[in-house]
Amino acid sequence: MSAALSEWIDRFLRHLEFERNFSEHTLRSYASDLEQLRDFLTHGPDGQARPEPDLEQIDNLTIREFLAARYQRRNRKSSVARKLAAVRSFLKYLWKQGAIRTNPAKLVATPKLERRLPEFLDRETAGEIVEVPDARTPLGARDRAILELLYATGLRVSELVGLDLADVDVPECLVRAFGKGRKERIVPFGDKAREALEGYLAARDSLIPSGSSTEALFLNARGGRLTSRSIGYLVNRAAGKLATRVDAHPHTLRHSFATHMLDAGADLRSIQELLGHESLSTTQKYTHVTTEQLVRTYQAAHPRAKKKEK
Repeated sequence: MSAALSEWIDRFLRHLEFERNFSEHTLRSYASDLEQLRDFLTHGPDGQARPEPDLEQIDNLTIREFLAARYQRRNRKSSVARKLAAVRSFLKYLWKQGAIRTNPAKLVATPKLERRLPEFLDRETAGEIVEVPDARTPLGARDRAILELLYATGLRVSELVGLDLADVDVPECLVRAFGKGRKERIVPFGDKAREALEGYLAARDSLIPSGSSTEALFLNARGGRLTSRSIGYLVNRAAGKLATRVDAHPHTLRHSFATHMLDAGADLRSIQELLGHESLSTTQKYTHVTTEQLVRTYQAAHPRAKKKEK
């Protein structure tokens, strides 16, 4: 392992954590992507170790070779694009620090990604999923509150697991979320989520071991903070218990929240604020979903759009 490159990667990650306030999840992704780059630079195609190149020797061709190697490992285009973004940010940091004269990643085009419409649930299915847990038990009450809050607010799973007790005002139906870059926003929620949270908070202390305390809102069976993986398992398990099985994950509830809000007449700017999107263009993907529904409604309702019955 090259000390020089590893040291620069460590500096960059500390910069993202302490100066840019990146989330733990994003930091793990950057660390993984840059470790793959370091491994590529210090090992040949046969796996044999080789001297680390000088930072100035990392040019656009080297970066393209790195990306090609990821394709050979059958990484998806979205994954390769994310790795390129991490490399670009890292090299930009090196350039700003004076370690390199130019950022060669600027000369590497981002892989063209397929535009995928967000997967979402219809209103009935979303309502069924959140009501799957048995709220009569402490863990069931917790699971119901988690699902209700995800659907009611559109929070990212990383935002949800990071919530502390002080971040939720149950009587006022408001939650304070910290999104990407630790950017703070206030998101309202409705009566169903409030009732579920009240039920969970009444049972929350039973999950905490005697003599312990924690500020985390959602706890596991041992009294520790729940992880993103646990939330993903919870959503998938709840979806699997429906009469008609559907594939769902925490982001499915976020997409459902945005789609249903837009369908009900909420404006795109408001949804952007609620979701914590930095760019309106990110939120606009939901208009493609609702446009399809609008076309179906038009075809079913307009007298000149209906097909003649045979």
